Amino acid sequence: MLKYSNVFRRFLISYVIILIIPSIGGYMSYRTSITVTQSLSIENSVTQLQKSQDILERRMAEVEGFTRQLAINKQLSVLMNERDNNTNVYGIWNTMQNVLTSGQTNDFLQDYYIYLANYNLILTSGSTYRPEHFYEVFHYNDLSLAQWRKEFLEKTHRSEIRPLSPFVERNIQTSVITYMQSLPLDSFEDSSPAVVIVNIDEKVIASMLTGLTERYGGWVHISDENGNTIVQQGEDAPYIGKLATDPAFDENKVSQFYKDDLVITTRSTKNGWVYQAGIPRSVLLENANRIKFKSWAITGGTLLLGLLVGLVLAYRNSAPINRLVGVMREQFGKEETPERDSFDFLSGNIANMITKNKQLESELDRQLPLIRDAFLKRLIAGEFESRDEILYAAEQADIQLGPGTGYTGVIQISGYAGMDSVEILNELNASRLLLKQALAERGEAILTTDIGSDKVVALFLADAAEGPVEEQRVEEAMERLTAYLFEEYKMTIQAGFGDPFTTVTEVSRSFEQAKQALEYAVYVNQKGMMWNREAQIENTTYYYPLDTEQRLISTVRAGELEEAMRIVDVIIAQNLGQRELSVEMKHQLVGEMKGTFLKLLDQKTFLESPLFENTKRKIIEIDFSDPLESIQEELHAIMEEMCGFVVSKKKDAHIQIIKQMYQYTAEMYADAELTLYRVAEHVERPEKYISQLFKEVTGVNYSDHLVKVRMDQAALLLKESNYTVDEIAARVGYNSSHSFRRAFKRLTGISPSTYRQSHVE
Repeated sequence: MLKYSNVFRRFLISYVIILIIPSIGGYMSYRTSITVTQSLSIENSVTQLQKSQDILERRMAEVEGFTRQLAINKQLSVLMNERDNNTNVYGIWNTMQNVLTSGQTNDFLQDYYIYLANYNLILTSGSTYRPEHFYEVFHYNDLSLAQWRKEFLEKTHRSEIRPLSPFVERNIQTSVITYMQSLPLDSFEDSSPAVVIVNIDEKVIASMLTGLTERYGGWVHISDENGNTIVQQGEDAPYIGKLATDPAFDENKVSQFYKDDLVITTRSTKNGWVYQAGIPRSVLLENANRIKFKSWAITGGTLLLGLLVGLVLAYRNSAPINRLVGVMREQFGKEETPERDSFDFLSGNIANMITKNKQLESELDRQLPLIRDAFLKRLIAGEFESRDEILYAAEQADIQLGPGTGYTGVIQISGYAGMDSVEILNELNASRLLLKQALAERGEAILTTDIGSDKVVALFLADAAEGPVEEQRVEEAMERLTAYLFEEYKMTIQAGFGDPFTTVTEVSRSFEQAKQALEYAVYVNQKGMMWNREAQIENTTYYYPLDTEQRLISTVRAGELEEAMRIVDVIIAQNLGQRELSVEMKHQLVGEMKGTFLKLLDQKTFLESPLFENTKRKIIEIDFSDPLESIQEELHAIMEEMCGFVVSKKKDAHIQIIKQMYQYTAEMYADAELTLYRVAEHVERPEKYISQLFKEVTGVNYSDHLVKVRMDQAALLLKESNYTVDEIAARVGYNSSHSFRRAFKRLTGISPSTYRQSHVE
């Protein structure tokens, strides 16, 4: 104990000093408690209100973002642009399934609908309505049917918000604010093809503000920029309407006392909404007074108890240090000298540990190039969603993007196409390193990353001090690079450059253009560099890449007629609009496309079909000399026949699956563990797939079908057997007789006992 008394005394003195400080603070705390508590309450209230404001604005932004997603939805766009509105019932149904019933994490989107002008139809997640029928179930108290049609359905809306209005929903009175957006987003006429309308219940908004009202017993009031009430939560404040006109109330202050309340005011910079919260003054002072009266009692008790605890802690905390000193001595083989106490001994050894930790940090710094490379690959692939996200990731990778403008180039090392071996790959690795080193020597504002064994992407970024990168500077740099690589290493390169990007979010676009330019440069065997615009002007070859052909084949095999037609239309448009094909090139293009469809016919799906011979004849008879527009129409007709056949075969397969599901359900309905997952295992199909298929073919959910099968069998047992209701419940697959009774009554309208009695009588 004498050996370690120095450490013990230091701890004890420290605890005594710590006890003296709160004693002085306790004396002063009651004098400042009112001000401090009041300030904290104001800050907490402001923070709470701002959090509620941020959440509400994010939810509204999600609503706006959702409507913009609808604007680019292909299924909805097809419905909006259709002229014959009597033939696409499936399209409407499919839109309701895939668009309107998609799960939403934002409870602001619980109640929305889409009005299609060309169909004069309103789509909801549960059904479709004519406007007049929809108005009978959902309508505003202050609007007639004609007014509602005129103001909501027949006008063009651009992210409009209607203030809080009384609303009737299925005979239930409530209040809602309404968000309206016309589709497409660039509609400028008096009316638009479609309108998305989102009704947001006042209770949903009010639920975000309960923290203020429940905690302080105050009130919250939100109004739009015109003073119209959006929501009011808490007890009614009779002077809310007078705040704006009372000269004693300063609207520019965030917090101020007004009458008996502390009023907090914030204004949204996004939509101009005004958020106000009122906290009773008595609540603020109550907490402060409580602190004041308890300060002395707590301080006195703390002194006495603290002295006792200090003695115990001084001993307990000095013991681990002594043990640590012993461990250090054993591990490092050192003894502390009389001139150095235990703390000096520990600090010396800990310093050694810190040195080793710095070595570890140095090793981590060596991994920084990998982080930079990953960032650049994500940047050129367009995986970032916003400019801020790009800047944050660049900062993490220690990359300076400057003003965010420049050029993207793809540089290929010539002479290695089609060569693949260990020796060649090793040689390419060395060549890429030399190429990137040469690029780095050209300037610090050039970022590089690999995209293949023989290709390097180079970003020529602008320097904020020197101004934007000029096209001539890029060409001169590439000329010097080409000459340097050939003179020093006898290495030749080809490069493609895209159009300049003016912000870092456009790098991926410029990268794609650079790839196309390089592809054409390789095709025409042009050394040096080529700009994307040169490839577009000089390109006289036809456009029919291999991946496009594979997508066309896969799409037709899947029976997706619309997508197949779109692919063919893109191919024709590329060759007509962006190229001037010679007669030979046109003939080669038509021959390639005819060959694609002949490949399709030779596959098993069509080889044994009745349309094989007729379709093959139509493909062969396509005349090379016909205009591409005519050939496009002929291909459309051929795809329509082939996709129709595929869809027909799919329907037959679907019917067989449904039959298997019916049969398996009839055999296994008595099993309480029977689920859709079990059925999916039996028919060897994914669970989600058969769920959607069953609903599409039968019009009901599988769970509803299973209940009906069980209830039909239960009804038969109730009529023809003497089993009790509990026994029947177990025989038809219910572990709980209560659940069985409830399901039976829901389906038949009467209880099982009543059903049996009625048949007995």
